[in-house]
Order: sequence, then structure tokens, then C-alpha cells
Amino acid sequence: MQKNNSKTIQAWAMYDWANSVYSLVITTAIFPGYFYAMSGGKNAVVQIFGANIANTVLYTWALSIAFLFVACINPILSSLADMGGNKKKFMQFFCFLGSASCASLFFFTKDSLFFGVSMFIMAGIGWAGSLVFYNSFLPEIATEDKFDKVSAKGFSLGYIGSVILLVINLMMVQLWQTIGFETQGMAVRYSFLMVGVWWFGFSLITFRVLPSKTTVISALKNNILKDAKLKFSNVWNEVKQLPLLKKFLLSFLFYSMGVQTVMYVATLFGEDVVGMKQDQLITLVLILQLVAVVGAYLFSKISEVNGNIYAIKISVLAWTLICICAFLMEKGMVIQFYTLGVFVGMMMGAIQSMSRSTYAKLIPKETTNTASYFSFYETIEKFSVSVGALVFGLINALTGSMHYSALALGIFFILGFVFIYKIPSLQIYNTSLKNEN
Repeated sequence: MQKNNSKTIQAWAMYDWANSVYSLVITTAIFPGYFYAMSGGKNAVVQIFGANIANTVLYTWALSIAFLFVACINPILSSLADMGGNKKKFMQFFCFLGSASCASLFFFTKDSLFFGVSMFIMAGIGWAGSLVFYNSFLPEIATEDKFDKVSAKGFSLGYIGSVILLVINLMMVQLWQTIGFETQGMAVRYSFLMVGVWWFGFSLITFRVLPSKTTVISALKNNILKDAKLKFSNVWNEVKQLPLLKKFLLSFLFYSMGVQTVMYVATLFGEDVVGMKQDQLITLVLILQLVAVVGAYLFSKISEVNGNIYAIKISVLAWTLICICAFLMEKGMVIQFYTLGVFVGMMMGAIQSMSRSTYAKLIPKETTNTASYFSFYETIEKFSVSVGALVFGLINALTGSMHYSALALGIFFILGFVFIYKIPSLQIYNTSLKNEN
């Protein structure tokens, strides 16, 4: 495959445009409020599998279940994709699973809570599962010196595209009578359907251009599971020989627990702790997405001068301060929370983009096991999300306050900084640096 081909890079980046509507509309802006309305109102106790649980806790734990499941199966799937050279097919499968599940949320009502939770979990599995294969194409379509800009391009398209659909959905919800919907709830349900159609439709641009076959690493020698396990073990043994990569992954594990959880619970925190109204929360979400575009490109520029690790260190420190500020938030501090939201959006775009491109630089240049290598990245990220969401929900359930949950996320960022602190703040371009102790 020819690298740095503008058509291929544009098609690859369009998958961010396609799938990011799940993150914004489903997990952040519209679905949470609808979920609480369908389950008895905010902080209502619901019964599922015979157990009584607060719906706010159920929501965060549903996210945790989805990402933990993906973290468990990704190593096997990515190894199979590398061996067969067909990671595009795996990416398509999870993409279509996720988009179909989002569309199925159209049928979620008060009488079908279990169905709604199930489709929410399946949508999360589809989204998270597709990303490991999507991200693994980065080293195959671009040279190392382009990783930062290409990664930033993808995330920026995702932020912009998701905002466009969100604005359309909000117009539908606010003007439901004018448009002709029977109820406002029906307008919300159509927004879920549109997410599924948007995700599926724009992903076809990506799938039309990305190659159907990549390098076949090896043929099956035993049974599928045994060969996949062997392949993953081989990659893990290679990772252990790269000290800087190990340090980065340890740091990534901890700071991802904070980043991803903040993204998913920001609106819940704004409503529960600060007392923000729905229209204020939507404004906050739009601010986060638009400022994230600036953050992605700004830190790409910072990395050109001072290196990727330096840019990530600055971002992780900023996230720590954000969590401390969140802990100090009180009811009615709307303007202060908006201000904090600007910094959250900036750092969100920065750390997501820089983490992906930094990892792509740290893996061995000569490797053809890109899906298997990126399965480490995605497995760690999804495991961290599940742990972060679980801890946030558990502390909230035990203390009855999200203040202490926010403080716990700050501890994750501190641990992430400790592990990345010893990595040289240089651009990572040569093999000798990768193998430095």
C-alpha cells in the first residue's frame, strides 16, 4: 500500500467522522437523558436481574461491561486479523454491529429497559471493537513523520462531524411539533436511528478505499484459538523488549482511566453537582467538541517542537488540575464549569490524538503485526475505561457524591504522569531511542 496517499488518508480519517456520532449523541448528549427518563427519572432505582440498582450506576456499569468485553476479545480477534490479512473485515463487522445497535435504540421505551441496556452495550462493543482495526491502519497509510498530523486530522473530523449531527438532532428534539413528530420522545428515538444510519453510511467511504487485504503474517498451524493466543504472546514478548513502549503503555493505562471516564460522565457531573439545565449541558457538549479540534492541532504543533512525550506530559498534568477543580465545584457554579469545560475539550483533543500517534511511533517500524500491536493499545484503553467507569460509579454509590469520584480520577492521572515522566521528551523517530533503558 502506498503511504501518504491523500485519498487513502482522507478515507481513513472519515471513519472518525462516521463513528464519533456514537460517542457524542449516544454516550454523552442525548441518550443519557432519555435513558433516565425511560427508567424512572434521574437517580431512580431500577430492578435488573433481580437486583435493585440506581439507574445512574447502571448506566456507567453498562459502559464498563461493553468495554471490558472488547478488552477481553480484542487480542484474539486482532491476531486472527493479522494472520489472515483481513482486518478490514473485522473492522466492518464491528462497525455494522455498532451502527445497527444504535439504530435499534429507536425501539427502546419504558417497557423495554433490558432491551435498551442490551442495545446500548452492543453499540459500545461495536464502536470499541472497530477502533482497534481502524487505528492499526495508521502505520500502513502514513510514514512516521506524518502520524501526528494524520491522527489529528481523524479526531478533528470526528469532532466536527459529530457536532453537525448533534445540532440536527437537537433541532429535531426542540422543534418536534413543527417537524411533525407525535411526541418529543419520538424525535429523540429518531435521532438514535439517524446515528446508526450516519455511522453506517459514512463508513462506506472508508471501506471503499482501504485495502481488503493487508500483509498475511502466517497461516494457521493449529486451531484458531491456539494460533491466535500464540500470535498475541509473541507480540507481548516483543513489547517486553521495548522499555519505552512498556513505560508508555503503563502511563496510558492510568491516564486513560481518567480521560475516557471524564468524557462519558461530564454531563452527568454538570447536572448532578453543578445543577446545570439540559440546554446548558448541550452547550457544554458543543464547547467540548469544538475546542477539541483546536487541542488536537495545537498539541500536534507542540510535538513538532518538543516531542510527543512532552506534549502528553503537559496534557496529563492539565487533566490532574481539571479533576481537582471538579472536586471543588459546587451547586450554581455554571460559568466556572463552562470555563473548566473549555480546558477539558482542549485536553481531550490533545491527549487522544497524541496518544494514538505516539504509540504508532513506538511500535517497531519493521513489524507487520499492526493489528496485534494495536490490540494492546485498544485492550489497555478499553480495560481502563471499564475500570474508570466502574470506580466512578462505585465511589458515587458508596459516598452519594460525584466529588469524590472526580478526585479518584485525579489519582489516575497522577499515576499516569509518574510512569511517563522518565520517558525522554523527544520526538521518537529512531530505533536506538526505542530500545533505550
